[in-house]
Amino acid sequence: MAMTSTRRTLIKLSAGAVAMFLFAVFVMPPLYNAFCQITGIGGKTGGPYVSEAAGIDESRTVKVQFVATNNGKMPWEFAPTVYEVEVHPGEPTPVRFHARNPTDKAMVAQAIPSVSPGNAAQYFHKTECFCFNRQPLGAGEDAKLPLVFIVDRDLPSAVNTITLSYTLFDVTERSRDLVAGLD
Repeated sequence: MAMTSTRRTLIKLSAGAVAMFLFAVFVMPPLYNAFCQITGIGGKTGGPYVSEAAGIDESRTVKVQFVATNNGKMPWEFAPTVYEVEVHPGEPTPVRFHARNPTDKAMVAQAIPSVSPGNAAQYFHKTECFCFNRQPLGAGEDAKLPLVFIVDRDLPSAVNTITLSYTLFDVTERSRDLVAGLD
């Protein structure tokens, strides 16, 4: 009788552990992304934005600041070519970031964006962005990375400054196909 009770408890605990693992891996990430997209918490931005002909609001100016950082031991040089611009809502604005791989080996990077304040994220639209794709660079190579964005005309009037920051991650190990094309 004790063996059956122990076995039953072990099976229940194992099933519970498997269920918790499946929930954490498959259910939580989409829920978290949806929550952040709806609330703007965490500065999550959507993918490519398709602009609509709404016109430019020339009566208002918004300052957009750019910040670039490297994650952990990422050795690349990474910075915006301008640190801030003033834009009119509805106006497509191009800027560039500069990246350089100073190492003696090919590497691949991925930039992850964040918008601050969080309530401005849903009004900041990227129509072209280097962050949409991984960026391969050979040893010693550099690149100008394009970004085109539009600040939505519906941005709350209390928001006068938006900060777009990128963190650059080394994804070389997960991008062997891109590295092979550089060698």
